[in-house]
Amino acid sequence: MFWFLLVLVITILGLLGHNFPCVGSSPHRILVDTDVDTDDIIALLYLLKLNKSEFDLVGITLSANAWTNAGHGVNQVYDLLHMMGRDDIAVGVGGEGVILDDGTILPDVGGYLPIIDQGMATAGGCRYRQTIPKGRKGLLDMDSNYGFRKHFLPQGNRRYTPLQQSTAQKVIANKVLEGPISIFLMGSHTNLALFVMSNPHLKHNIQHIYIMGGSVRCPNPTGFCGNLFTDFTSNPYAEFNIFADPFAAYQVFHSGIPITLVPLDATNTIPTNKKFFETFEKNQRTFEAQYIFKSLEIIRDTWSPEVFYSSYCMWDSFMAGVAVSIMKNAGNNNNNNNGENVFAEMEYMNITIVTSNEPYGLTDASNPFFDKQITPKFNLTLGGVHSGHVQSGLNDPICMQRRDKGNCKDGYTKETTGPDSVQVLVATRAKLNKKNYKSELDREFYVDILDVLNRPEEAGRFNLSTQFPYYREERFTPDLSTTQLGKPVIFDMDMSAGDFLTLFYLLKVPVEIIDLKAIIVSPTGWANAATIDVVYDLLHMMGRDDIPVGLGYLLALNQSDPTSPSVGDCLYAKAIPQGCGGFLDSDTLYGLARDLPRSARRYIAETSVAHGAPRNTDSPELRQPLALEVWKYLTKSVNEESKITVLTNGPLTSLAKIISSDKNSTSLIKGVYIVGGHININKSDKGNIFTVTSNAYAEFNMFLDPLAAKAVLESGLNITLIPLATQRNLTSFHMMLNSLNSTVQTPESQFVHRLLDRLHALHQDHMSYKHVGMFLGEIVGALFLGGDHAVLKPKLRDEQVKVIAEGSESKDGQILIDKLHGRRVQILESIDSRGCYESFASKLNDKRQSAVIGSFEEQRKKWITSPSRTLRRKKRTTPPSRTLRRKKWIT
Repeated sequence: MFWFLLVLVITILGLLGHNFPCVGSSPHRILVDTDVDTDDIIALLYLLKLNKSEFDLVGITLSANAWTNAGHGVNQVYDLLHMMGRDDIAVGVGGEGVILDDGTILPDVGGYLPIIDQGMATAGGCRYRQTIPKGRKGLLDMDSNYGFRKHFLPQGNRRYTPLQQSTAQKVIANKVLEGPISIFLMGSHTNLALFVMSNPHLKHNIQHIYIMGGSVRCPNPTGFCGNLFTDFTSNPYAEFNIFADPFAAYQVFHSGIPITLVPLDATNTIPTNKKFFETFEKNQRTFEAQYIFKSLEIIRDTWSPEVFYSSYCMWDSFMAGVAVSIMKNAGNNNNNNNGENVFAEMEYMNITIVTSNEPYGLTDASNPFFDKQITPKFNLTLGGVHSGHVQSGLNDPICMQRRDKGNCKDGYTKETTGPDSVQVLVATRAKLNKKNYKSELDREFYVDILDVLNRPEEAGRFNLSTQFPYYREERFTPDLSTTQLGKPVIFDMDMSAGDFLTLFYLLKVPVEIIDLKAIIVSPTGWANAATIDVVYDLLHMMGRDDIPVGLGYLLALNQSDPTSPSVGDCLYAKAIPQGCGGFLDSDTLYGLARDLPRSARRYIAETSVAHGAPRNTDSPELRQPLALEVWKYLTKSVNEESKITVLTNGPLTSLAKIISSDKNSTSLIKGVYIVGGHININKSDKGNIFTVTSNAYAEFNMFLDPLAAKAVLESGLNITLIPLATQRNLTSFHMMLNSLNSTVQTPESQFVHRLLDRLHALHQDHMSYKHVGMFLGEIVGALFLGGDHAVLKPKLRDEQVKVIAEGSESKDGQILIDKLHGRRVQILESIDSRGCYESFASKLNDKRQSAVIGSFEEQRKKWITSPSRTLRRKKRTTPPSRTLRRKKWIT
């Protein structure tokens, strides 16, 4: 009887085991590669809400050549994870590895460039990426998530730090080595392609690749196959994620790893329609739901409701939903060959990725895999599918030979047969809601995503305002009503490290000498547009929330597309590295930006009908002003005595645009001090464009927009040029740091010391930072403008000069002395270096006009301390003299 009962129990348990998952079963491990677009954020939060014991998101890598810039993207991911209590998840971005001419892929290639253009550095062109707008509805809005990132997300301890940040390749390798894993691709395929090409022996651990991207069967609602809305005249076939790096996508599709594709064919059937939006508006019970809804709301208001409801689709979030549903049905054995899932209808198709255009085998200087190569790169076949014409840009003449639509198919997910095709499981359309009759939503996934995002389980812990019990937004404004103000100055900066040093100095010069009226940021230089928030934070630290900040023009003159001005080429901007020592570091102020206190001011996409929007957003008064608007506001009542002095520390794009847009502008400007340009005395006297070897004698600020430089120099303005030779008087980190060492230090001098100390260490430790010493010399213009000339000992001379702006990469930006046709300028020929170091340090260490709130840490302590307790402590500890100064400086 005992044995009979034992056998019966074992049999029952065995039968039950067919219907219920084993308690000890391991979760599905997931790695996401994302370009941190808003729809990617929705997908990430959806995945983070799932039961970790069933679906474990173990790693996130950033696709750095698509819809976000690496520095802004990685810190937003860190903040999302902190909100969700998942600081354990590995995050990887970038890398300084290269691809040799013979196709050898060295470790840690950063994925900043498409594989076809990746060479020996992270600087390079924007062959495919130029289809993405740089400003609104593009990189600016993605980097800031329309301005809500800093307003909503809490800030944890994790952040990008130079040379300490995990690279994308290392995170992928580590997670694949740890065991079987599924990879979700939500951006370009560069990172994963580089991994599988370099590590074919590890592919067996990648169980499945789920992809949002491509467009297989035409047309979609736009009338085209793809969604390159800025490039239909050249390429109506491609979708953004695949187009960002077609060769990489080809490598992924042909890797032999099982693939499920969720293309536009399916996502077009699940737009964020009005009923879903209205239902979502009523269901925001978690922080993550609130963050997503607020993001969607401003997208709707800045697009137009009609376009948004029909065209803003659930791209990556729908792919994530389909993927986890397939995985759930497959179980741990990954046995679901037909892709059974709750949300999408599926079909097998034979697909390839078009990487070049027929006829194949013709060399026309468009294809680096073959052009000037004795042996094709990666041993590709001449005459094969990769050997045709490769689209070179928005207005590629080869792609525009047909009148009705574009001719190129780069990045097309083409349904085909033959040896080049791969069998792929494809989602064809979203399934209707047939189960949940209580819901008015007509798609299964609509119901699911709202349910998942609003679950109390795995919910976000707090947002920025609830993270701290006494959080409040403040604005600090000096009381200057009884002060005799000095010369009115506008500072035009491109947000390089040297520009932030300069801004600190300008804010420390007594207002009786320099009255800093406004700041214009020019995103045509060393940082991207969303870095404007760092400027706001620095001003907040220094108690100058009253200073307006205008957003300058986002593309160099003559680089924007004639039909779509928000996009354009990067003939000059490509000289700046995307990775270490370039945009990645400038956008994060070399990892230190998050130590600044948070300002209530920030870039935000709020706008109004008066400024061309289809409707007013919630808070149109918060709209980010443009450079020209700030200029016009400041110059309404300018007279002879209040003429503006302009100090420029970057490309001259914004100033050139102001001059061309406002005919009276030159009469309102007293003088322009230009930090930039190089006047070479002999052939050995080289410029500083270290990434463009063909141009030996140009300087960055002139090179980054030579047409703007030409326009300003020929404007008739009273110009003082601070050339590269004079800036090179200040290249000693050691002397600058020694000067700042003082027994009496201010919060601003401490911050500047940390920044300089970090730059110095990086300069010594890594080849990618050998150029950062040049940023020290950028403070010379401000020193000359606001310093004691008896100490600085400046020497000036008059000269007649002109700048080359011919569209030639090897010559543009060079300044020539031309006695016959040149324009007369004053040149700051020399300045005393020791005097500069001492003047800079003495101002930074001066307790007058010092920081109102010294750091984010000080701000954090303020937000966790009762205001009444803080007030009592101040009464006990604050000396009377300091109290008076603070009361005068702050209202």
